[in-house]
Amino acid sequence: MTAILGISAFYHDSAAALVVDGKIVAAAQEERFTRRKHDYQFPQAAVQYCLQEAGLEPEQLDYVGFYDKPLSKFERLLETYLAFAPSGYRSFRQAIPLWLKQKLHLPKELGKGLEHRYSGRYVFTDHHESHAASAFFPSPFDEAAILTLDGVGEWSTACFGTGSGNKIELSQEIRFPHSLGLLYSAMTYYTGFRVNSGEYKLMGLAPYGQPIYRSQILDYVVDVKEDGSFHMDMSFFNYCQGLTMTSRKFNQLFGGPPRTPESEITQREMDLAASVQSVTEEIMLRMSRHVHAQTGCRNLVLAGGVALNCVGNGRLLRESPFDDVWIQPAAGDAGGALGNALFIWHQLLDQPRVPEPQDSQQGSFLGPQYTDGQIRECLENEQAIFQHFDSDQQMCDTVAALIAEQHVVGWFQGRMEFGPRALGGRSILGDARSPEMQSVMNQKIKFRESFRPFAPMVLESHKQDYFELEASHQSPYMLMVAPVGQQVRREQSPEAEQAFGIDKLNYPRSTIPAVTHVDHSARVQTIDATRNPLMHQLMTAFHQLTGCAVLINTSFNVRGEPIVCTPQQAFRCFMTTEMDALVIGQYLLLKTEQLKIATATERQQHLEQFPLD
Repeated sequence: MTAILGISAFYHDSAAALVVDGKIVAAAQEERFTRRKHDYQFPQAAVQYCLQEAGLEPEQLDYVGFYDKPLSKFERLLETYLAFAPSGYRSFRQAIPLWLKQKLHLPKELGKGLEHRYSGRYVFTDHHESHAASAFFPSPFDEAAILTLDGVGEWSTACFGTGSGNKIELSQEIRFPHSLGLLYSAMTYYTGFRVNSGEYKLMGLAPYGQPIYRSQILDYVVDVKEDGSFHMDMSFFNYCQGLTMTSRKFNQLFGGPPRTPESEITQREMDLAASVQSVTEEIMLRMSRHVHAQTGCRNLVLAGGVALNCVGNGRLLRESPFDDVWIQPAAGDAGGALGNALFIWHQLLDQPRVPEPQDSQQGSFLGPQYTDGQIRECLENEQAIFQHFDSDQQMCDTVAALIAEQHVVGWFQGRMEFGPRALGGRSILGDARSPEMQSVMNQKIKFRESFRPFAPMVLESHKQDYFELEASHQSPYMLMVAPVGQQVRREQSPEAEQAFGIDKLNYPRSTIPAVTHVDHSARVQTIDATRNPLMHQLMTAFHQLTGCAVLINTSFNVRGEPIVCTPQQAFRCFMTTEMDALVIGQYLLLKTEQLKIATATERQQHLEQFPLD
């Protein structure tokens, strides 16, 4: 037996992944355990979970790997500061102590994290090698072109190459400071959202605007070549030397200072979002055409933070020369831990690889799960009122009826997902047919901006009844945006056609309005019986009851918090939001029942925070 632990840490989204004899046994992000969103510290809890899942101790590990090369990254840091000196001194002064204390001494830090019980070899892979390995090795392809896109690793910000059998090879790169990921993050910052977490919001905001700033971005900010390579005018940016993403020159070009976070979103932000999204998609498409021409491969795999841009991914699937596209579900830095472990197994140890027909990611259900006894103990400790089901079918029939009656249901089942998306293990579910459900779930459940769209999950066998997807194309990881099919679209009134900005939300655009964005698009997740049999059973029950094969699926959390991991976290989230029901394992909890048994003080506190109608 060969056990390999991959680790990503100290920069963004720390995670651990364990591969045993080439099989992915466990993977999880540290934030789910510590409850600190995007936790970047050593993934102590995630490592402990992975080892427990495999029944191993640290001394039984054969290899421990890290997802990038800190010395190369430090070289880039120093060279960048020297190039901009003395203007970058303040940023330099903040960064260097952390590097000297921690990041340059990673073997020591890793050893400390493993309680000094591991005495084997540490393997440091290049950052984009880790991304590439995470994209190709779990994919269903024996051969594929590889494209990695993110903010920055050591020096690379984008790479392409090929994977074949049990080997990957990267052949070309774009180097820092020119970065598609940082261009998108700069606009995220400028429009008032948080870098490294607000990019989803920017993408969701884009359809409300028009790309009127596209020409300014292409004429002044970034020079894009036909092959997708590009050169950025760094006088518009401040991320190399300062503590902000954009410069005064950027502000002047786009008509003023950055939007103040949490202030009103104006049409300018919507148009800026549409413009940078348009440029991003154009670069991704040009890159894909170049990579196809250079490699001759029929299939493409993607990883890196930019690969979470599901709108761009959808266009690659529809418009690129590739027959099929597969994207690592944990495409960001967390997935680098898995890529590192797989790289050691296949590339360094030269172990064979046999692609699985769907993929070897196991639906990305790689996190902790809880027994019936553990769940019951938690609910009893919380003095919850619950119903226990004797069968999955009984449970699915009951939950399907609740959703059909417009109830919002928390769904906590099986293993937790690895990656940023809830895929049916830690989800909040709703009826996609309801015109009010998007605003209800955004404001009363998620406590987030009303403009943000929700994603549909659809039975794989019925996807073409609702979405413009090829029969052969699956989207099990919610990483593809597809147009809503003409057959379910509603004809728009002249008033709806003339609606502007956020007002577009007031006009349903399809028979599944809660998951149809204002541009008639949807971030689709296809559900099959292999990857998630219980969710498939629930959706089948809902389809039989209502004739609709689509549900809303959003992550089981509230704004600013990681997705729930444990039964206790699920219960607390359920009780502090206006969710109507919680299904956790074989147990059903109704909010009305919980409020009956709350003490007078607890009930009053709850009513003050969430008044009942």
